[in-house]
Amino acid sequence: MEIKSADFVMSNTDVRKCPQGTLPEYAFIGRSNVGKSSLINMLTGRKKLAMTSSTPGKTLLINHFLINKAWYIVDLPGYGYAQRGQKVVSKIKEIIESYVLHRQQMTCLFLLIDARLKPQAIDLSFIEWLGENGVPFAIVFTKADKLGKGELRSNVAQFLDTLKEQWEELPPHFVTSSESGMGRDELLDYIAQINKEL
Repeated sequence: MEIKSADFVMSNTDVRKCPQGTLPEYAFIGRSNVGKSSLINMLTGRKKLAMTSSTPGKTLLINHFLINKAWYIVDLPGYGYAQRGQKVVSKIKEIIESYVLHRQQMTCLFLLIDARLKPQAIDLSFIEWLGENGVPFAIVFTKADKLGKGELRSNVAQFLDTLKEQWEELPPHFVTSSESGMGRDELLDYIAQINKEL
């Protein structure tokens, strides 16, 4: 799939104020500092479309980007950033849950996992919650360029093996690097395929 246009449409904290209409939405979520904005910029080929920051937990809003005038990329707040007050944490949880559970246009949720880390309890419990609620999702391993090939393969396998303890069927998964562009074509082709089926 070729990205011909990518435009920022709106940011808000209320799912009811998200864009009207029936265009499919592909939402991206993950722990704070997992490389979400960098991945969105890499996928769209626009360096500054999503704001990247070295401070974890910068995205506190639901951000909509219109792609090829036909579908949306949605940048959701990161979860699990411990430096925040309880009030902010609860607010973010509410934003994420209201979007993920009630936004009918959401076609697939891409859950970002830092490929450098061993399976984290917070990610595993989020995946369990998605399963319990029947949310369609795929896993995107990020920062693949930061590891050697052997370690990368081993970390991805370890994460998927951990999931197999609970899941009979694993969700689709992609291995990406925002630096090298690895995984870009596979992810965009997957989105294109879903759009075609719709």
